[in-house]
Amino acid sequence: MATRPPLPDRLRPRTLDDVVGQQRWLGLDAPLRQAIVAGRVRSMVFWGPPGCGKTTLARVIAGAVEARFVQLSAVLDGVKQIREVVDEAVRARALENRDTVVFVDEIHRWNKGQQDALLPHVEAGTLVLLGATTENPSFELNAALRSRLQIVRLDPLATDDVVNLLRRSLTHDEGLARPDLTVDDEVLTAIAESAAGDARRAMLDLERAADGVESGGHLTLDRARATLQRSDLRHDKSGDDHYDVVSAMIKSMRGSDPDAAVYWLARLIAAGEDVRFIARRLVIFASEDVGNADPRALAVANDAATAVNWIGFPEGRIVLAQAAVWLACCPKSNASYKAINAALEDVERYGALPVPFHLRNAVTADMKAEGFGKGYLYPHDHPNRIVRQQYRPAEVAHRRYYEPSGLGDEKVIAERLKWWKSKLEGN
Repeated sequence: MATRPPLPDRLRPRTLDDVVGQQRWLGLDAPLRQAIVAGRVRSMVFWGPPGCGKTTLARVIAGAVEARFVQLSAVLDGVKQIREVVDEAVRARALENRDTVVFVDEIHRWNKGQQDALLPHVEAGTLVLLGATTENPSFELNAALRSRLQIVRLDPLATDDVVNLLRRSLTHDEGLARPDLTVDDEVLTAIAESAAGDARRAMLDLERAADGVESGGHLTLDRARATLQRSDLRHDKSGDDHYDVVSAMIKSMRGSDPDAAVYWLARLIAAGEDVRFIARRLVIFASEDVGNADPRALAVANDAATAVNWIGFPEGRIVLAQAAVWLACCPKSNASYKAINAALEDVERYGALPVPFHLRNAVTADMKAEGFGKGYLYPHDHPNRIVRQQYRPAEVAHRRYYEPSGLGDEKVIAERLKWWKSKLEGN
């Protein structure tokens, strides 16, 4: 008995009306839909997570404009295959007056030479290039190719859209074709939510869950959950998911929301993120976003990094959670972060300005004779352990880099700086 194709392939949409979701691009008034219907299709790259419809959309577009459809894989195919496809496209236009749509899956995997091989043919209109990528094209495609493509960012499908696909899968002749199988809405919702916007994964989960359910049977929530037990959360540790999730955790801590911070931390842990990477981000955050508003934050983050490196997972999750919650609940200040950035800008602007002579150490008699250290005032010899003198080159002596936030411990620092200033001014 021949094995049937997987459910997602059997039910792949063939027309624009069959495509679910992506209304921003495919709604009735969307410019892209109007262009497709009018047969005006330009080269573009579909950027989005797995299962959002990149391949489907490419096939639908080719069918809508009645073009030849050729699919390449950036993993398996190279310059040789590109040349062959171009030659075929030229012949098809000359002999059949028919356009060619070339779909390149995982186009971000092609190197610069392979991408460059397409440039003249895309520019000349020899073929219409449709690329698919899960990675940000701004980083993964070279500028020359990117400038010739429209970037179409596709979103994960909404849960309701996935549920509708699953309902269609139950009764469609090319789907499960199981009108005898009863499934509660909560089961379909659980499958859809677990798939996190990935239609392909949801349909495969439904197919697996339905296997073994007898004719006239009922697919229970317990059986569905047993099928959904997985550790393959969508998370590329070197790609956009890696940076998006950690960015969400950092922004949640910066926004003083410990619950959100712990949720995104859990996402990183469940996806198998490197514990050292998580710990490093907490340490950086402690200085960048808390700073001297609570100097203890850096110690907490550093201690957490040391501890989790020592004990590992699963217990390390508790240590990271403690640190993330503490950092989220700390008063916030980016004053130190802004101070070093402003100082670096002045270093870039003025270059290596010479150190004032009175601040230099006269470690030899010759250096002392040259005036090193001359005129330096030792603060401990003066009232309040402070004394008025210039500590910077004249060109930047007027610049104020550090501005305490007035929150947490920085409120005390601000008051101390104000008091010192008043004493130096003789008030």
